[in-house]
Amino acid sequence: MPSLDLHVDDEQLLDLRRRLSSTRWPAAWPIPPWEGGTDAGELRRLADYWADGYDWRAAEGRINQLPSFEVEIAGRRVHYLKFDGERPDAIPIVLTNGWPSTFFELVPLAERLSRPSAHGGELPACFTVVVPSLPGYTFSEQRPTLPADLPTPELWHRLMSDELGFEQYFAHGGDLGAGITSRLGIAHPEALLGLHLMAVAAPAELDVSTLTAEEHEYRDRLAQWSRDEGAYMHQHSTRPLTLAYALSDSPVGLLGWIIEKYRAWSDSGGRLASRFTDDFLLTQASLYWFTNTIGTSLRPYYEYGRGVDRALPRVPVPTAVALFPADIGQPPRSWAERTYDVVRYTRMPRGGHFAPIEEPDLLARDIAEFAADVQARRS
Repeated sequence: MPSLDLHVDDEQLLDLRRRLSSTRWPAAWPIPPWEGGTDAGELRRLADYWADGYDWRAAEGRINQLPSFEVEIAGRRVHYLKFDGERPDAIPIVLTNGWPSTFFELVPLAERLSRPSAHGGELPACFTVVVPSLPGYTFSEQRPTLPADLPTPELWHRLMSDELGFEQYFAHGGDLGAGITSRLGIAHPEALLGLHLMAVAAPAELDVSTLTAEEHEYRDRLAQWSRDEGAYMHQHSTRPLTLAYALSDSPVGLLGWIIEKYRAWSDSGGRLASRFTDDFLLTQASLYWFTNTIGTSLRPYYEYGRGVDRALPRVPVPTAVALFPADIGQPPRSWAERTYDVVRYTRMPRGGHFAPIEEPDLLARDIAEFAADVQARRS
């Protein structure tokens, strides 16, 4: 039976509404909406709905209906969802999100992979899907040491292998989850049937003279993106605690910090509502708020900034790369092949950084086709 029984007490709900209603808003700037950061009009509208209209109890009930479990691994609590496949030949797969996402964002993808017949048709493969919460994200404890005594990829392998009994499995990840998935393939290639990634790591060693024109262009675009859009990453990597005080104390501050990313990194055309419902965005923010984990969610960036496991050697596992056009990076296949054994490379027609909820059908089919191909080669 599921072991997570989420219930936020009424006092916490009242405190959230009090904080929202007493927000001290900054003075307006004479610039177009979104140009200097989160738009005040959109943020006020969402904050008003969060305080009066948004039904947390309905969201809480939906979360409590999920197949949610907790387990202790190396003395730390790890929360995960487990969706059993509808067919007896279901293949195990672990899905890993990034920031500012949570396990909740992966539910539409997990449901399609595990029960494809309930979502418009058959897929060439069916899965038993495991969705762990990252350490320090919502219901999984952050590790007490830095660097962590047990890295996240090792946590995931112990969960899949030791706790759930899967000798071999697939793994999918985007954003931070792509890095965790890649390192999982390096640490346990014997257990990984294949990796499905929405982002790829740069090679540990690079001879610039060997780069193609397409690869040079890709690196130039990344540098420009970092210069124009990467301020959040620099803050997370260098002074996350300074930011954590504000985000942990102000729900409007927390909401403003994350919805800018949902708008900028998605295939929204600048309109949040074209890709995400208000209820979804506020459920994400509420999960961070009620668990007080927005501060601990910044830690992976700080670790990366300190060079923890920064270099990534070649990953010896069959790998699929799926690129959504509005996502941050669009690496050419030749760039991915410098680090991975790329056997499938897909440029999607639409979608962005949050593809598991933006385009779950496209993503589920790509994962299933990749897994079916890998299984066919092995047989």
